[in-house]
Order: sequence, then C-alpha cells, then structure tokens
Amino acid sequence: MAIGFGVVNLLLTEIIGPSRKGEVKGKTYESGMEPIGTARRRFNVRFYVVAMTFLLFDVEIVFLYPWATTFPALGGEQGDPLSIQFLLRMLFFILTSIIAFVYAWRKGVFRYD
Repeated sequence: MAIGFGVVNLLLTEIIGPSRKGEVKGKTYESGMEPIGTARRRFNVRFYVVAMTFLLFDVEIVFLYPWATTFPALGGEQGDPLSIQFLLRMLFFILTSIIAFVYAWRKGVFRYD
C-alpha cells in the first residue's frame, strides 16, 4: 500500500505538474533581482547532532508515555512477574538513553565554543 501511494504521487506530479521546462523556469527568483551568492549554505555539524539528539529523546518519550499510562493496569498484585518484566525492560531502555546522553555530553556535543 505504501509503495502504491508513492507511485501514485509520482504519477500525479508528472501529470498535473508544470509541463514547460527550460532555463528560465529553472532559475531562482528573488524579488525580481539577480540572486546574490549561492543558495547552498553550510551549517555547523553540531546543529545536526543536536537535532538528532532531540529526535532520540523525542522518540523515547513516544515509547515512554504509552508504557507509563498502561503500566499500572498491567500488574494486579505486587511482585507479579509480568509487571516486573515490563518494568525492567523500560528501565533498561531509559538507562540506555541516559548512557547515550552522558556519552554525548562528555564528547562535547552540546558545547558551542
């Protein structure tokens, strides 16, 4: 289904999209003036690393929130092996994320000198 969606979007783009292609159509337009400089701008790699770290913890919250809302309903009695298993799995997941954060911190990822 996903492949079909992608193929349909590509076909619709070719059918509905602009049909006249040329040098003038491919040029950049900046308020009717000739562009100054290049459109490609280099960014410091640290911005990408911070963005990836944000995504890491964002995904962690996506997994942590549903677990936290359903965890009280999982184990009926104290010491239930199933609830202890789910707790240990989530603690391992959180510990792994904390270790990754501390590693990035010590490597100086969040330092802007």
